[in-house]
Amino acid sequence: MTTKINSPKFAFYYLLALVALIFTAIATGQMIFQMINQNLPDIFGQYGTDFSSEILKFAISAILIAAPVFYVISNLIYKHLFKGDMAKDSGIRRWLTYFILLVSAVIIIVFLIITVNNFLNGEWTSKFLLKMLTVIGLAAIVFSFYLYDIKRLEVLAKKDKVFKVYFFASLALILAAFIGSLFIVENPIEARNRRVDERIVSNFYNIESAVSSYYNTNKKLPATLDDLKKEALAVDSLIDPTTRETFGYKAVSGLDYQLCANFRTDNKNSKDVMYQYLDQNKRHLVGYQCLDFKVYIDTLKEPIPVTAPAVTPAQ
Repeated sequence: MTTKINSPKFAFYYLLALVALIFTAIATGQMIFQMINQNLPDIFGQYGTDFSSEILKFAISAILIAAPVFYVISNLIYKHLFKGDMAKDSGIRRWLTYFILLVSAVIIIVFLIITVNNFLNGEWTSKFLLKMLTVIGLAAIVFSFYLYDIKRLEVLAKKDKVFKVYFFASLALILAAFIGSLFIVENPIEARNRRVDERIVSNFYNIESAVSSYYNTNKKLPATLDDLKKEALAVDSLIDPTTRETFGYKAVSGLDYQLCANFRTDNKNSKDVMYQYLDQNKRHLVGYQCLDFKVYIDTLKEPIPVTAPAVTPAQ
């Protein structure tokens, strides 16, 4: 039998396995990281140390696609090895296996640097240790598997107990991380409701700008939101994006007023890092609520009083 050592097909298999492995390993690590962040929230809420539903959803999506690709392609590679289509000492196998190890090492180093940097920036020691164990554990699985694979003497034996251990152990880890993530990630309906609420808050900021412009021109608060239509404010900014109902408006006193709407989600008690920069008075619970706003005075339109300099009596 002629062995096709330099077959482009095997290069394709190994490179595709590398890409799938990268996504699978990073996604697994991120799912575990987010579970740690969710259960050990950081009082500083700094990016990378607090829970992020967006990162978690991307990790879940990556696992659903990349993990099956990795296992299927790896199975194809070893089927060809068992058949003798590719020699165990072929250059393409050895070079690409070590290339996989190189890329994996770079990614692991980056993860370790980020983890240590977060710790030096004040992340809790318990979170740091759990994340370090996660990175080291993933690195140990990847490196030990590929080093064993490239150095083992017998590759034609289909009943390799070590391979079975790696297969079931890695699969169990991925499934555990995936299932655990499903308990803390928002479902698609909740995600859509959250985006609707974010649009409402965004519309509130547009209205706030229009109210300030109206006040600086007319020296009073608008009686109703209909008065803002002359301020070049889009009509869609005045209504709920799904029910198409006009937002509530209350002039409180002086420069203070309220905007009201029916919110679908609770971002006041959310641990998600995406809300860390949102004004506290723009946080809301579920249901109909009014948020406080204040007119911004344009000092350029107000006359600036000129005070005459004090005259010092002649001595």
